[in-house]
Amino acid sequence: MEGQIIKISSDLCFVESLGKIYPCKCRGLFRKEHITPMVGDYVLFHSDKRVIEEILPRKNAFDRPKVSNIDQAFIITSLVLPDISFSLLDKFLVLMEIHHVKPIICITKEDLISDSEWRTIQTSLQYYQKIGYSIVYHYEIDKIKKLLKNKTSVFTGQTGAGKTTLLNQLNSDWNLETGEVSMALGRGKHTTRTVELFPFLGGKVIDTPGFSSLEVSSYSKEEIRSAFPEFSSYPCEFKDCMHLKGEDCGVRKAVLNHSIMESRYLNYLDFMGGEVHEKN
Repeated sequence: MEGQIIKISSDLCFVESLGKIYPCKCRGLFRKEHITPMVGDYVLFHSDKRVIEEILPRKNAFDRPKVSNIDQAFIITSLVLPDISFSLLDKFLVLMEIHHVKPIICITKEDLISDSEWRTIQTSLQYYQKIGYSIVYHYEIDKIKKLLKNKTSVFTGQTGAGKTTLLNQLNSDWNLETGEVSMALGRGKHTTRTVELFPFLGGKVIDTPGFSSLEVSSYSKEEIRSAFPEFSSYPCEFKDCMHLKGEDCGVRKAVLNHSIMESRYLNYLDFMGGEVHEKN
């Protein structure tokens, strides 16, 4: 049978198939071949023996948390308490672009800042919309629900940005605990920080402690460059240009004439300045 892993606890994988859940173990061959199952994996399994025989190809996979086959990520972005960090936002966007996950920026706490601060932030947000990113606000519950339909979605962002509050607004039956705890989704307070999939509006919402690693140093320069979609609108004369220097670089020219937002480019330089490994 074919199913999907919705939770992993110890050496048991809970596989959902046709509305039923099967606690399964993996073939012994998996460990020998260093195959690690993930929440979100589609698998072939033996329903009677309760054994996973094969993990089907993944469209994407993350290491921390170990989760696969995500369609979209809601990046919960607070404007204050904690203050908005465009560097952190760009890291999230790079992570999702590299893994082919659609990012959706969700703004919270806009009512807690002054009008002048809000106008300044709006200018930056308009740039993100211009380069193709969707932006929603935490109070647009119906709009968010439409985006969630038939998709596998994860909610992530800075601690304290309002992720749990938003999830409770989407489904009050979940009754999640606010604060620095994992999602409960009606299962009581978490004592472990595990990952789990829950059905919602024809799709699934991922219960996860969040992305604990946002470092980009493990990605190649080419991957980081391709994760800034606006760069493709300003081609260079130089083949395989990394847009780090040179007066004739198309991207650098676009920064100078304000077609590319300077803070985005400075974040790009920061991400490229770490220990970045070239592809072979």
